[in-house]
Formats: sequence, C-alpha cells, structure tokens
Amino acid sequence: MAVVFGSSGGIGRALAEGLIASGRYRSVYAVSRSGLEIEGTLNRQAEFTDEAQLAALAAEIGSAGQVGLCLVASGLLSADGVQPEKTYRALSAEAFARVFAANTIAPALIAKHVLPLMPKAERSVFAALSARVGSISDNRLGGWHAYRASKAALNMLIRNFAIEQARRAPGSICVSLHPGTVDTGLSKAFQASVPGEKLFSPEQSARYLLDVVDRLTPEDSGKCFDWAGKEVPA
Repeated sequence: MAVVFGSSGGIGRALAEGLIASGRYRSVYAVSRSGLEIEGTLNRQAEFTDEAQLAALAAEIGSAGQVGLCLVASGLLSADGVQPEKTYRALSAEAFARVFAANTIAPALIAKHVLPLMPKAERSVFAALSARVGSISDNRLGGWHAYRASKAALNMLIRNFAIEQARRAPGSICVSLHPGTVDTGLSKAFQASVPGEKLFSPEQSARYLLDVVDRLTPEDSGKCFDWAGKEVPA
C-alpha cells in the first residue's frame, strides 16, 4: 500500500490522485491535518507532530499490511508571522520553531512511525519533499534562513534514515525530493521571477516525482533528487 502525508496541499493531493490513477497499489492512505476527502483514497486526519495520533494511525495502517511507498508532502514556507528572512536581522525564535516543526520535525516523526511498517527485503520507498535551497553547497544567494536550514536538516535526517535502514532493510530507499517551483499556495508570493515554463502545475510536478520514485534503486538511498531525477548536492 501507499501513504501520502500532506494530501490537502497542492502537490500532496496530486500525488495521492496520481497513485490512485496508476492502479498499482491496492490501497492509498491520504493523510492531512484537515482530513480532506480525496476520492478513491482512505482519508485520515492527523497532526503530524502529535506522536499519539501518528502511533494510532500507524497501528491502523500496519494492521492492513506493509507500506511499499510513503510520501511526505507537507511543509511550511510562509504564514501569518512567518516569512522567508532576507537578513539575519529578521530572525525570530518563534518563526524558526514553526518552520522546523513543519519541515523537519514532522517528517522525522512520520518516519519514526512508518519506517517499521515497510518491508525488510522487498523494495520500498520513503520520500519527503525537500527543496534545492536546502543544499548547502549550492547556496549562492543566502537569506531564507529558517526555510533553508529546515530543509538542510531534513536532508541530513534522510541520510541518517538511509544508513540505518540499509542495515535492517536492504530493500529500503529513503530520499528527499525537490519538486521544482509549483503553482501552489506555498509558492504563490514568490512566483513573479519564475519563467512560465519552470512553473509547474501540481499535477505536472506529481507526475515527474512519481516517475523519479519509480526509477530509484537502493544505491540512491540517502540522496536528494530533483523533479528531473538529477541529484541535488548536499
């Protein structure tokens, strides 16, 4: 079965719908904070930083079988009181905490409860949406401190999970994925400078990402890949 966390967002919903349309999974769980109904999926509501809720959800999913694919598509770039910082003078402990909770802590806790549900020998994929701006070596512009740091931290966690899973589950693949710039609420305020051909619809991005997931091998585990399947440097 497959599980998509963050299914109420533009990319998450498109991923869930793409998995249903593929017909490759006997069941697809679509998990969101809002409990958004997506036709054909098993819709569930959960707060991704609430371990009691995640544990209960994992128990339910585990009773139905093993998870072959888990996609974490949730995240936070801006909100009331949270905006990408142009300078260190704009840093805020509260904003940092909110961004890290959404972009780093939530995927980590999801992994904690879902990785044990994945097979040990057969191929499985755990993938979380990251961002190219989380690459330390590729950073040329600076700024966006909390968001960059949260995604860099997520990429490190993915590497850690990959190392641990390689010891206990040789068929396991853990990666982070850069979806490109997608026409969703998350990026709406930052699209003005993006060329039209590089602004993807959620459905387009989801299609690209699922193609990348299909091509992954255990040798790719621990890495970050963009929507075209190219490795994003750490």
